Amino acid sequence: MTVKAVKMPCTSANVYTKVPDGGWGWTVAFAFFVVEALTYGIIKSFGVFFNDLMESFDETNSRISWIISICVFVQTFTAPLSTVLSNRFGHRLVVMAGGLLVSTGMVIASFARSVVDMYVTIGIVSGLGYCLSFLPTVTILSQYFDKRRSLVTAVASTGECFAVFSFAPAITALKEQIGWRYSMLSVGVLQLGITACGSLLRPIVIREQEEVKAQPPEESTETKYMLENEQTCTSIESIDSGVDITTSPSNVPGKTKAEPKSEEPKQHGQNPVENNSTPAEPKSKLLDFSVMRDYSFICYAFFGLFATLGFFAPSLYIIPLSRSLGIGKDHSAYILSAMAIAEVFGRIFAGWVLNKKPIRKIYIELICVILLSVALVAFPFASGFWGLMICSVYFGFMLGTVAGTHIPLLAEDDVVGIERMSSAAGVYVFIQSLAGLAGPPLAGVLVDTTKNYSSAFYSCAAGMVLGAVFLALVRPCKTGLCHQQQQQQQVEESTAGPPPELPDDFIDMDIGKAENSGKGSDSVV
Repeated sequence: MTVKAVKMPCTSANVYTKVPDGGWGWTVAFAFFVVEALTYGIIKSFGVFFNDLMESFDETNSRISWIISICVFVQTFTAPLSTVLSNRFGHRLVVMAGGLLVSTGMVIASFARSVVDMYVTIGIVSGLGYCLSFLPTVTILSQYFDKRRSLVTAVASTGECFAVFSFAPAITALKEQIGWRYSMLSVGVLQLGITACGSLLRPIVIREQEEVKAQPPEESTETKYMLENEQTCTSIESIDSGVDITTSPSNVPGKTKAEPKSEEPKQHGQNPVENNSTPAEPKSKLLDFSVMRDYSFICYAFFGLFATLGFFAPSLYIIPLSRSLGIGKDHSAYILSAMAIAEVFGRIFAGWVLNKKPIRKIYIELICVILLSVALVAFPFASGFWGLMICSVYFGFMLGTVAGTHIPLLAEDDVVGIERMSSAAGVYVFIQSLAGLAGPPLAGVLVDTTKNYSSAFYSCAAGMVLGAVFLALVRPCKTGLCHQQQQQQQVEESTAGPPPELPDDFIDMDIGKAENSGKGSDSVV
């Protein structure tokens, strides 16, 4: 379990002897719910501004798509920076700074005069803020939970679904009253709530209680042998004062380490944070790229790379697709809202299933990804309002099963484990940035070329299928040939023989010396 929170500058850290699976973690879960709503919820609801931006700036689908594309790219590309800053300054300060950037970018974007201004404000400024807000929040939430991690993370991640359900109709109605610019300004002011949520992210310290209890019996046993050696030495010296026996703790070099060690548990109980932080210092890294040597993580990262192609484009193009089929604005917004509600149930269902103990979570994720690919292929065959509604509900449910679990699954042993999740999440989201940059514009180019919105959904389905292939390789890479090679290397290293344990050796040696010296003194007498 990680104890990186010990090094955070925040003084109000929560200290636990084990992962609490609750406690202040429920407050962190609520903060994550709101952060999800004000980050990914706004990104997925941005489609309501699509037609307004095309008319105001006289731009094509592909150029408007670059706004969200750049935003998603910056959000994912700067994920390692978010990890480094979180490990250096703490999750709280990073999330609060991210909230300010998100709000600033959206407010300035409401005064934009060209699509290039949107690229800078929403794409770069808000994109960086989204990264600094989302990733540290989901990372610290995973540290507060162990057994309930999958369920709590899935339920808390429904914030973006409720945001899409409520924001899409609300923004559509607000645009008719005050226009799209003031509507975007209102959204930017609302996103200041991310800063308030960041203030709730208290760092967590896991202090192992077993180590404190395990040391005193060992030390007491060792001290017992030390006292027996001293008594032996004293009796021998009383027989012949001319024999020099070096079995006292002050003379034996090994004893100098053992004597203060007997008092260590008391000092450890009084100031555990200071003792724990000292030995852990050389192992801590702001960003651990060693996960790139793990073949299972590499396959999982490629899964995220291709699966990202299918995450954002459907939410962006569902309203234009419905409008192309002759569906009105209000009904189009209802379709997007229905997709969001279905995603809520998908996330909760996935969290409930993954929370079952005797289950291989990677395989459940693989099944969900395959079904999500089928949902993307079904969109082009839909006709009319109810056809799109059915496809949207099915897609939203399957999207929830994948989108709410793919990052928390990094904490599972099949991928990297909870100890390296912070660095793995930064690298994983960084690799996703390429798909986040290319996905929406690629769909936009296909739409402009074919004059058919169905091509956008086909491209998303192709990416999702490729992601399923790499996800299927994660478990074999963890337990297959690559893992066997690592085990062979470990066996070869272990054949060299471990160094002898110092306490047992020098105790036996001292007793042997004492016996030999005793015999020698008897012969002298």
